[in-house]
Amino acid sequence: MLNIPQINAEHAGKNLNWTLILDAIEDGHRKEKAVIGDTFLNRNTDTLLSRSAWIDGVGFGVKSVSVMPNNSQYNLASIHGAMLIFDDKTGVPIALMDSDLVTKWKTAGDSVLGARLLARPESENLLIIGAGTVAENLIHAYSEIFPNLSHISIWNRTQSRAEELANKLNLQGFDIKIEIDLPKAVSNADIISTATMAREPILFGDWVTAGTHIDLIGAFKADMREADDDLLKKARIFVDSRDTTLKHIGELMIPLSKGIISESDILGDFYDLVKGASGRLNSNDITVFKNGGGAHLDLMTAMAMLDNLA
Repeated sequence: MLNIPQINAEHAGKNLNWTLILDAIEDGHRKEKAVIGDTFLNRNTDTLLSRSAWIDGVGFGVKSVSVMPNNSQYNLASIHGAMLIFDDKTGVPIALMDSDLVTKWKTAGDSVLGARLLARPESENLLIIGAGTVAENLIHAYSEIFPNLSHISIWNRTQSRAEELANKLNLQGFDIKIEIDLPKAVSNADIISTATMAREPILFGDWVTAGTHIDLIGAFKADMREADDDLLKKARIFVDSRDTTLKHIGELMIPLSKGIISESDILGDFYDLVKGASGRLNSNDITVFKNGGGAHLDLMTAMAMLDNLA
């Protein structure tokens, strides 16, 4: 029997903060480039997704998640998973981690690191499009990293869900506004973060004003996108990982296939940015960052957690 630590929110949450996670992801991209690979196994509507990464000198790991849409009949959530971490030198398993915990810190940390590298540091107005769990984490993360934020708002297709999230966050000391007029809210924002399940664009270039930073999270399949062609054409475009975005996610695949943009319009990923590639050139640039995720980001996040156990 393996005798390794099993890490959940009780063990890892108390000593973590968003600055620590962002620093770990940034530092991880100064090391040897990660080797990554994904495996999908399907049984009708059921899926087992395994995402693996190896960073030489750091370690390796695999996060496996089951997606079982019919679990409601058993009064269970549809998604369950865990991440297994191995020692880099010996291959001995060193930790088993709750996949939800890793994903929580990785997803928002990924996006907010993109903003730390690309958005105007003095940004004051944050707009979140979407009202799910990711939106809640984003508000906590952005608030820690951008101390000048004085106006945080939420827009969601179903207004009641936005109100529910705003009420929850207001009880935690935030002052969240619900937006009704999305084009107006977009035009007033310094940073816009989209965390939706949209398959057609919901964010349009005509609405976005000079100097705005756009953080695109929601699209994760080939037929999904949140930003329209006009926005991509007027922006400086960056990604967290070329390997997990350009040929996998509709946000970029679709406009690339149509010739709206070319691969040369993707100006850099984290490996480029942390090594000095030009990001924002001036205060009027519109920057777009596509969060595509990847097992290497999970691994960087998980290792930071292991180093800071409660």
